[in-house]
Amino acid sequence: MSPVLDMSLDELFDQFDNLRVLIIGDVMLDSYVWGRVERISPEAPVPVVTVDRRELRLGGAGNVLLNVQALGAEAIICSVIGTDAPGDQLEQELCDRGLNCDGLIRSADRITTIKERIIAGSQQVVRVDTETDKYITDDERAQLVAKAKELIPNCHVVIFEDYDKGVLSKEAIAEITDFANEQNVPTVVDPKKRNFLSYQNTTLFKPNLKELREGLNVAFDVENTTELEAVVGRLKHTLNLKGALITLSERGAFIDYNHETLKLPAHIRKIADVSGAGDTVISIAACCVALRQSPAIIAGLSNLGGGLVCESVGVVPINKAQLKEEAKENL
Repeated sequence: MSPVLDMSLDELFDQFDNLRVLIIGDVMLDSYVWGRVERISPEAPVPVVTVDRRELRLGGAGNVLLNVQALGAEAIICSVIGTDAPGDQLEQELCDRGLNCDGLIRSADRITTIKERIIAGSQQVVRVDTETDKYITDDERAQLVAKAKELIPNCHVVIFEDYDKGVLSKEAIAEITDFANEQNVPTVVDPKKRNFLSYQNTTLFKPNLKELREGLNVAFDVENTTELEAVVGRLKHTLNLKGALITLSERGAFIDYNHETLKLPAHIRKIADVSGAGDTVISIAACCVALRQSPAIIAGLSNLGGGLVCESVGVVPINKAQLKEEAKENL
């Protein structure tokens, strides 16, 4: 493993600007419809929402792209979406935000994932998901892997952003990871259940507590540090990982990486919304891994950033200046 680079927080935040980060996984659209309810439908006992405004946002791996970009790095998407109208909208959203779409593949046989939220006042009335979770075809997988191999040599870190929607399969994960390892490009993983045990030989694996328990099918007392260390050790052994970062929500975070283990408490926050916190954590962790930072900096800065975004309502990318200011006070 490469030696840790010793740098100040000012230097670290400046170095973020020089990174190129490849995000491979499920990118989608988040659609929001805001309105008000003034009556019940005569057709069924459901509220009628009168629409005031609509908004499209990048979702799934798209929020990781925005977080990486907010840190100052170049964020490059590698994914498969449809040739449908929502796919056009998604590609336009990416382009409008200045995100690199060199790895974006359009498929006539696939629908683009949209998660549509209907909100009346401050209450979400219903969510409507238009999606498929079927794996991409063999041909599409070959295209995805080829794109990844084309882009990886010029990138500093790869993020696997898996939402179980079918872009990532065990075959694609293995081939891309092997190639990244050959190129000495670290791989950082935000897993979901279906492919949990497929991320062999990756650099840093970042499940949350629920994903860790379900992925290994194990019960343990998270308050017992010895038990937690043992389970994370088992995870590392099972997947032959270089490291693991476990997010523990209100309990903070735990990292086992580079021959060090560390448990960090959560920072006291006025929590408004936890949505998107994991995307912020993986983005910060990946950039720190790319810059060969210590486990204390990787976990500490990621833990701090995940807490910060929870103070905002809705899914928002990290504020780099605010993160830097808080890091100087807390790390």
